Amino acid sequence: MTKVLLIEDDTVLRENTAELLELSNYEVLTASNGQIGLEIATKHKPDIVVCDIMMPIIDGYGVLEGLSKHKETKFIPFIFLSAKTERRDIRKGMDLGADDYITKPFNEDEIISAIESRIAKASILKDERETFTNSTSNDEEQLRTLNDLKNFFDDNGTIFNYKKNDTIYKEGHNSNFIYLITKGAVKCYKFDEKGKELTTALHKEDDLFGYTSFIQNIPYRETASAIKDLEMVGVSKTELKEILNNNHKVTLEVIQLLTDDLTGVKDQLLQMAYSSVQKKTASTILRFAEKINSNPNDPIRISRNDLASVAGIATETLIRTISDFKKQGLIEMEGRNIKVLDLQKLQEIS
Repeated sequence: MTKVLLIEDDTVLRENTAELLELSNYEVLTASNGQIGLEIATKHKPDIVVCDIMMPIIDGYGVLEGLSKHKETKFIPFIFLSAKTERRDIRKGMDLGADDYITKPFNEDEIISAIESRIAKASILKDERETFTNSTSNDEEQLRTLNDLKNFFDDNGTIFNYKKNDTIYKEGHNSNFIYLITKGAVKCYKFDEKGKELTTALHKEDDLFGYTSFIQNIPYRETASAIKDLEMVGVSKTELKEILNNNHKVTLEVIQLLTDDLTGVKDQLLQMAYSSVQKKTASTILRFAEKINSNPNDPIRISRNDLASVAGIATETLIRTISDFKKQGLIEMEGRNIKVLDLQKLQEIS
């Protein structure tokens, strides 16, 4: 039997309404003020609460607020019963979380209909909450974050090893795998119509790369090679597609990864188009230091041609700028290698 808690300070109205509900096959609990009503609700957990607003000790608003603070009572349907008919009073009650608002005087059909519909709604919402809770518990083993996805690569991916300067894949080859770098660094690049190399991306340890598409075997649109000895793990796109289909939270993280990549490419293009030569060179040296070495003060073992292609300037111009940086004491040259001497100054220039 459905249990109704009726909180009403008017004795006659409380008794008449309780009798009406009992004749409609409801079990009725009654309270003469809000404080008693809260105590009864906490102890007996009614299926629904019908409550007056203007009452001594604790009014109806206070009852609703009190119920909403406790896990055991926060989802009990709540109907305000009041002679206050102004819109602001109704709105206040609904804003606090009431399910319905019945004004006095009311007829039998009105209150019975309101109770039945609110109990039905509460039952539906309860089922949805339980379904969500069950699905959440079943999802505990699912991948949720980009870090979870990388752990999956580590645990299940195919291991690949390359020596420094080895080609990993070439532009136009089928893109069957997505890779995670576990050791080393990767340079991605394209050639223009004159055969000039343009570096399009640098990837370091713990970076994912090779994703021309995460789910389709679209040919690679760039070439990738190892900047230094490389170890990585790869997962086939067929397997990755299934992972993304079954782990929507990870899919959102992947979308964010792609968004960040696009933002980075845009910033790089803007820098190439508008920055000064010194700013481009300083920024490029710092980018290589970040991608290749964990410590920017370590030598950057990279060719000047690669530096020039990332900066988007001629090799001769880059060499002149590097010479200027050397004279200023910002860097020093060790053969083909560059060592940063004044990281802060380079950051200020970039």
